[in-house]
Amino acid sequence: MLLRRISAVSQCLARLGSNKRNILLHPALSSIVSRCQNVSSSGDPAQPAAIPTPGQYRDTVLLPRSEFPMKLTGQKLLERELQIQRECGFDLLYTWQRERKAKKEFCLHDGPPYANGDPHVGHALNKILKDIRNRFEVMRGRQVHYMPGWDCHGLPIELKALGELGTGGLSPLQIRKKAREFAEGAIACQRAAFQRWGIMADWDNCYYTFDGQYEAAQLRVFQEMHNKGLIYQDYKPVFWSPSTRTALAEAELEYNTEHVSKAIYATFSISTPPPKLAESAEGWENVKALIWTTQPWTIPANQAVCYMPKAQYSLVKRTDDDQCLLVATDRIANLAAALGAQLDTVKTFTGAELEGAKCQHPTLEGKEVSLLPANHVTMAKGTGLVHTAPAHGMEDYSVASQFNLSVECMVDEDGRFTELAGAELQGKQVMVEGNDTVISMLRDAGALVKEEDCVHSYPYDWRTKQPVIIRASRQWFINTDSLRDKAKEVLQKVRRSWGVPIPVFYHKETGKALINKHTVSHISKIFAEKGSDSWWEEPIETLLPESVLKKSKAGAVTDYIRGEDVLDIWFDSGVSWAAVLEEEQEEQAESSAKSESRLSWFSLPSALVPEADPRADVYIEGKDQLGGWFQSSLLTSVAVRKKAPYKTLVVHGFAVSEKGEKMSKSLGNVVDPEVVINGGKDPSASPPYGADTLRWWVAESNIFSEVQIGPSALNSARDDINKLRNTFKFLLGNLQGFDPRTQAVDSKEMHYVDQYLLHLLREFSLKVTDAYTEYDAGRVVRLLQGFVARDLSSFYFSVIKDRLYCEAEDSLGRRSCQTVLEEVLDGMTRTIAPILPHLAEEVYLHAPGHDAGETLFQSGWIKSSSVWRKPGLEEAVEGACAIRDAFLSSIPGRNAVEYELIIAIEPGLFFELMESLQEEPTATCSQLTELMMASRVTLTSSLPRDIPEDANISRGTFLINLEGGVIREESSFTVAAQPTSLSRCPRCRRYTSDSPDCLCPRCQSVLQSTQ
Repeated sequence: MLLRRISAVSQCLARLGSNKRNILLHPALSSIVSRCQNVSSSGDPAQPAAIPTPGQYRDTVLLPRSEFPMKLTGQKLLERELQIQRECGFDLLYTWQRERKAKKEFCLHDGPPYANGDPHVGHALNKILKDIRNRFEVMRGRQVHYMPGWDCHGLPIELKALGELGTGGLSPLQIRKKAREFAEGAIACQRAAFQRWGIMADWDNCYYTFDGQYEAAQLRVFQEMHNKGLIYQDYKPVFWSPSTRTALAEAELEYNTEHVSKAIYATFSISTPPPKLAESAEGWENVKALIWTTQPWTIPANQAVCYMPKAQYSLVKRTDDDQCLLVATDRIANLAAALGAQLDTVKTFTGAELEGAKCQHPTLEGKEVSLLPANHVTMAKGTGLVHTAPAHGMEDYSVASQFNLSVECMVDEDGRFTELAGAELQGKQVMVEGNDTVISMLRDAGALVKEEDCVHSYPYDWRTKQPVIIRASRQWFINTDSLRDKAKEVLQKVRRSWGVPIPVFYHKETGKALINKHTVSHISKIFAEKGSDSWWEEPIETLLPESVLKKSKAGAVTDYIRGEDVLDIWFDSGVSWAAVLEEEQEEQAESSAKSESRLSWFSLPSALVPEADPRADVYIEGKDQLGGWFQSSLLTSVAVRKKAPYKTLVVHGFAVSEKGEKMSKSLGNVVDPEVVINGGKDPSASPPYGADTLRWWVAESNIFSEVQIGPSALNSARDDINKLRNTFKFLLGNLQGFDPRTQAVDSKEMHYVDQYLLHLLREFSLKVTDAYTEYDAGRVVRLLQGFVARDLSSFYFSVIKDRLYCEAEDSLGRRSCQTVLEEVLDGMTRTIAPILPHLAEEVYLHAPGHDAGETLFQSGWIKSSSVWRKPGLEEAVEGACAIRDAFLSSIPGRNAVEYELIIAIEPGLFFELMESLQEEPTATCSQLTELMMASRVTLTSSLPRDIPEDANISRGTFLINLEGGVIREESSFTVAAQPTSLSRCPRCRRYTSDSPDCLCPRCQSVLQSTQ
């Protein structure tokens, strides 16, 4: 019998006595023959032991011990996070890393949030994403340059600052003072929140767009662009918000898809037939051009009716009233349905043949307007003829420019008709009663064909949520057309009253603008010293001195007045590169000494200045900035420097509710980050989650789409962190008393499974580094969770517990395991550090192997060695795991430790690999037995013939692939599992004892060595 052969081998080994073999990678097998016996204090054998009592060996087992808490909730969690921030120097980390020597620098230029209110989850999403990257770069040994900033100008701040007071009776300086005070309060509130979230920065040295030095840098960019002819003043239509009395950029618009307009069909009587169709002029006497518009209030400003030259047009007759209408041929069927009338075609011709025709304006008696060709006319809706009011439409203005039409605006800044519209319309709101009055005028003139409600997408002011209009006004513009090609070129090299016044003076009589390099240069110096309030505070003689007038070849200062326009907020923040990046590089080039200027924000080591690139490594902002800060930064930088201000763009989505809805107070789905961290009034409904939970939510989300947040997401994040804490407690508990600096085991002497885990740790750390490098914190989270669940909890931890708890404290096998656990602890701690800095530093305080007072972020990135990757190691352990999987599948629901195995593998490479895990034919304490988690394992080349009938037989194959496929060998194996004949050891609880209630040989040896 096989068991007899094993017994004979055991007796033979016993006879060897002191000549025990010292086999690498597993304990000596001679202890198999030890008998159940007590051990006296002198180490001599005593009489057979009595039956052990429960818990008799509890104190001899090395169970995990750690003061690290598995779970922190409520006030204890909040206090612990604040304590970690203090003890680990969160407020000093940025300065420390700036002062250390570093070979490389990393610049993340902060897009300034608007200083107009309390912090929200959008701020959290953006700031935490940036901080994750910055902390990663600090740990990698780079010198990080990150200067938080705030956008402090613009109408939203002005409106909030003034509240219900409005601007009536207040001077510009009074308005600016209130706006500045409001902005400073908002900045203080936001800064405190950012610090509580653990954002690393020098919070005493930020940039603000209302800072005089910043404003001066902004004017220098303005001057440079003006000198190049890229900035000009013009009178043309812009989006205008009557609710805020200001022009809006496209990025400041929101589109309401449920907007309802009063649409009309109206006629313009043909007064001059088209010359090319003159031979049938008598047929045009009663023809009327039919137009359709959703903006009836613009009819008084009409200057033309446009057609598509290449389209077909027809004269059609209504059968119900004999009206003869001019419409596009392709629209006849739709118009017949819309008007509820039959339309009979009289004549058809091309649009080009309409050239030269004129028609009578329907509300202005005696005024003729021309029919003109235009490319923007479509056949998708309407009549194929477009009413054209150059003062109130972008395409309309283009037609006016081409045909030299009048661009006369009859609407004031409040959205009311001016006296130019006539007494009947003057003073009326164009979108309300003005619209109704125009419709009535058309009806009275017999020109109204039909009136209907039209639901369509319409632009709204994003601040006031009120509809906007298009209105011609005199504005300053940047000629983006000349920059577009260069901007596209540089992008190919990229991975993806309250404001600054425009320094222009106007001649009192002619209205001609005075602006040049001399005036702008002088104003920028004043702003640098006194701030932009000086534009209103200082007398005009200071702003426009005689010396500047002389250089400008202008008249007397009394001939000029200062302008009242301010730079658009997108320009305001879009030139931050000039203040934060460019300015400091110039200063560093002149002197290595640190400047005392408030613009000393982007410090470069003096040795690096000659090769310095005044571009940020990355801009990270929300997708709304594609048409905002990203674009304005790009265009201004290309205009002045012919290069993008950034090397990489990272664009993230918006924070939305768990239902995917936009957050709104009216919907009651707003998530306040302050409540997320500190809890709400009802802790059961809004518990305090702490800052790390908020950071984990950001990291684990797919930030490249909309990011959902709510109770479910936050609870999930909290649970994920608690699972990590559980893993850390296990690691720390099993490292109690271990010092890796003196007790670590060289990887060459480790058990194979320990070496294999180091190999997995190295692969994991490389993937984590790649994910962080690619700004994919979500992938870091998934990698970490997979590593913990698959490689640690389900595999390694379950395999090594016996060795950790039951072997001698200083045994090679246990120290080997502890060495790996310390490496795992260190790697995991550094992996989570950019995302969960509070938890990471807390773990580091409990971790062995470093000096007191050293913080995690000062100690570098994940440490892994290339020697952890060894040929054959992966195949040996994974081959054994394949055998174990086959074995476990044959005993579903049963405990593997209750079985002993016979593993048969045909001779070959696979057999040799398994022999490296168990050199003796049969063992209870080999590495192979440990991996099988069984009672005893026998390794053989073929199954014996006398396998018991109750044995579970399973078979499988394993493919060995070494040296890149040069060595490939598929081997089959068979596993016979049968209930073990050995007894359960009362100490280690493995079935490895020769008789009931007796210690197994291994445990006897351990206790004997500790006496």
